[in-house]
Amino acid sequence: MQIKRALLSVSDKTGIADLAKTLHNAGVEIVSTGGTAKTIRDAEIPVTDVSEVTGFPECLNGRVKTLHPKVHGGILARTSHQPDNDEIEELEISAFELVVVNLYPFKEVIKNNDISAAAATENIDIGGPTMVRAAAKNFAHVCILTNPGQYREFQSEFSSSNEIGYSTRLKFARKAFAHTADYDAAISQYFNQLDQQELPVQLNLSIPKHAGLRYGENPHQKASVYGRQNDFIDCFHGKELSYNNYLDIDSALRTMADFKDEDPTVAIFKHTVPCGISTKSNLNEAYQRAFATDTVSPFGGIVITNRPLDLETAKSIDSIFTEIILAPEYEDGVIDFLKQKKNRRLIRIIDFPNGTNDYSIRSIIGGVLYQQIDSKIVTGDDLKVVTKRQPTDQELSDMLFGWKVVKHVKSNAIVYAKEQSTCGIGTGQTSRVESSVIAVRKAMNEDLSLKGSAIASDAFFPFADGVIAAAQSGATAVIQPGGSIRDEEVIEAANKNNMAMVFTGIRHFKH
Repeated sequence: MQIKRALLSVSDKTGIADLAKTLHNAGVEIVSTGGTAKTIRDAEIPVTDVSEVTGFPECLNGRVKTLHPKVHGGILARTSHQPDNDEIEELEISAFELVVVNLYPFKEVIKNNDISAAAATENIDIGGPTMVRAAAKNFAHVCILTNPGQYREFQSEFSSSNEIGYSTRLKFARKAFAHTADYDAAISQYFNQLDQQELPVQLNLSIPKHAGLRYGENPHQKASVYGRQNDFIDCFHGKELSYNNYLDIDSALRTMADFKDEDPTVAIFKHTVPCGISTKSNLNEAYQRAFATDTVSPFGGIVITNRPLDLETAKSIDSIFTEIILAPEYEDGVIDFLKQKKNRRLIRIIDFPNGTNDYSIRSIIGGVLYQQIDSKIVTGDDLKVVTKRQPTDQELSDMLFGWKVVKHVKSNAIVYAKEQSTCGIGTGQTSRVESSVIAVRKAMNEDLSLKGSAIASDAFFPFADGVIAAAQSGATAVIQPGGSIRDEEVIEAANKNNMAMVFTGIRHFKH
């Protein structure tokens, strides 16, 4: 397909003058709009304004300029079909063989959380997507370019023959439809967020491929990762991250997001579940205390910190094989020390997920489940004391700490906490009592005293036995959602054991 006439109308002007020069030198007539035409003229390249083609001026502050039969007739004309040629000749429409369009930067604009709805919607392109879709639909007769990154490939093929082959046009058309689909999905998602009261009636997803993965959870499963992981993490040392690594990292980041503003905190993870978490006056003490919760499971696990990693703490972490280390920064000498083990991945945390407007998507048979991320943080003001005894300041602090941890433990979840550190974690059991037994057993295995500890439960205690068992283990305080039909029995058990109990009024199931 030989190119004789081209329509150029771009928001991103990168490389457009150079492309226009290539077209002009090949004798191609160039038609353009507004700012794009100015850029081309400033490069001393002849260009025809689209208003000269349509016989109608651009209007409404440039919002209407290409929505005209002489533009879209030229794009959609099937020039290999004589009836189309006869009709456009009769209507004095000239065909375009090349359309170069990229769209208003809507996705970039809405990254500013303070932008008004009026300003955001002003950046919704109308004419651009219409031209892109028209050209892509007619790819048999028209070549469509939607990204400056495509210009070099186009110019290389075009310069050799003044033609663009079918396979190239097909490839660019496929990318064009993906481009407009992504654009529309971003707009749809934005409007869904404007209406916080309703979830979308149609879930539209457009997520770019970030990287291919060697395999999924197991070697016989294919997998890739999609999205914008580079906005959150930079894996600057070690092998490429695996499917399971991404799952673990996601759990670690979401957990530490709840502790990012606390005193130095370290969390250790294995198979997406925290093995131990501690907040102390320095990172090394926090690591030692988190590790003490469970000294067996962390082997081959993940360590994450909320402060720059210092050399003393790095040496403590290095005492066992740790597969992944995440930190906001690394102090002098730490990276060189940790790089001595090539199989270890080192990750710099660029940002923590805030969770405020985030939604999670989970595949099920026949579709997906879609829900808000559990970003709820409970403070002391949210608690309701339901026992005769009020919690001490230390108990209150440990209850709130345990409550933040239990949110990230698989249900049924039980966490024993003391002095801003986990003492025992019971996760993922079909019985809440079993989870508590596991948590107590872990503490006993590590010779950690539960005397004076606080127990956190992600959901209400259905019977008094869980609270009684906690008291027998040494716990003196309980934090739980409340809401059981047997709440009075549970409260009475706490009172008999001189425990302080608070209700949060919310639960933290995590399946």
